[in-house]
Amino acid sequence: METAENLPRNEEGISAALGVLKQQFGEAFHTGQSMRQQHGHTTTWIETQAPDAVIFAKSTQEVSDIVSVCATHKVPVIAYGTGTSLEGHVNAPAGGVCIDLTDMNAIKEVHAEDLDCVIQPGVTREQLNTHLRDQGLFFPIDPGANASLGGMASTRASGTNAVRYGTMKDNILALEVVMPSGEVIRTGTRAKKSSAGYDLTRLMIGSEGTLGIITEITLKLQGIPEAMSSARCSFETIDAACQAVMATIQYGIPVARIELLDSLAVQAANAYSKLSLPEQHLLLLEFHGSETGVAEQAEMFGHIAEEFGGSGFEWTQKAEDRSKLWQARHDMYWAALALRPGAKGVSTDVCVPISRLAECVTAAKEKADELGLISTVVGHVGDGNFHMLPLIDMDDADEVARGQGYVSWLNELAISMGGTCTGEHGIGQGKKPYLRKELGGAVDVMAAVKAALDPDGIMNPGKIFE
Repeated sequence: METAENLPRNEEGISAALGVLKQQFGEAFHTGQSMRQQHGHTTTWIETQAPDAVIFAKSTQEVSDIVSVCATHKVPVIAYGTGTSLEGHVNAPAGGVCIDLTDMNAIKEVHAEDLDCVIQPGVTREQLNTHLRDQGLFFPIDPGANASLGGMASTRASGTNAVRYGTMKDNILALEVVMPSGEVIRTGTRAKKSSAGYDLTRLMIGSEGTLGIITEITLKLQGIPEAMSSARCSFETIDAACQAVMATIQYGIPVARIELLDSLAVQAANAYSKLSLPEQHLLLLEFHGSETGVAEQAEMFGHIAEEFGGSGFEWTQKAEDRSKLWQARHDMYWAALALRPGAKGVSTDVCVPISRLAECVTAAKEKADELGLISTVVGHVGDGNFHMLPLIDMDDADEVARGQGYVSWLNELAISMGGTCTGEHGIGQGKKPYLRKELGGAVDVMAAVKAALDPDGIMNPGKIFE
């Protein structure tokens, strides 16, 4: 387990704030150890740092009331959605109050004619798409986990569809945010574009709860395509698979998804999802459009794959076949864990320019092998983003040290290639050491913004900045 830095605690302020909030929120206020531990839990190897209390908020006003009390007593506030973030975002290194937003899960408005909707932050991706289905609409951002949309906005999440539909920053029109003082602001309107003032919407997206707490989101929606087709193709080397990806993007084929699974990931998927895929490096693709359009796109990719030695190319428009493949892709985390029962899966991601993808993925795989680490490779490779999942025996100190060294090496490799230490997981606690290496003096500007908006540092302290 990686040790997380503890920050100074404001014991007097925490005691006073908890006394006020307990009276104010009654049964929605929790200080039991199991509840607190659950809300400090991370899906990484960073140790859990539990808050002092958990409050289940049901409205923007309640969030504002909680933050106002905490601001008065200078007590940390941490927002919590579904707890699926991967870099220690929900830990409480200085203690404080966790605001659980899962009860704020109303889909408030759907404007089908304008292709937008207004939701509360606790709404999950799957919940929203189930609600929209009978209106012929969907929300395209798919990080794999059934995350809350408030959390997805806070971490600037993306996922399998990003190559066509962009990330969360491209699909949010406006936010309602509770600021560190408890004041509630709106950052925009339902208009599709605006030149009015600073772009506070995108300032808040990806701020990881360090500038405010999102309590309402206005999202762009998409029409469900007339037709979808999925394709798969195997390759003998990772380099060949990545070269095929680069050619597909550079030729302008409008893929909706293009995912890489290395041979070990395919082996895991076959065992876990009861598939019979060739255990070579695999590309999974999806095309959206008209009946003829998706057929043409699949055939064009087939020709590209053939140029790079691809084999076993197949494509289908059958919904059940497509669903089976993509469900296996979404289950890859659990499939990988099954390769080494009892090990901890340390999911880490980087993103590089598409021209460096083959070099970076190949080097990442070779380095893991060199260090004796068992790791799958999966990636949203259409935009240069991929994930390594070293499976670490946490009782083996030497292996833990090798795993930590590997993650550090991979972050620095991506940065050296003109890429980023995180394509979609965010900085949180885990990637703080690499932010300045990537952005230099821009980090000081971020810190100045943080200090101006949150002078007492109560909003999710210990995240993003060293």
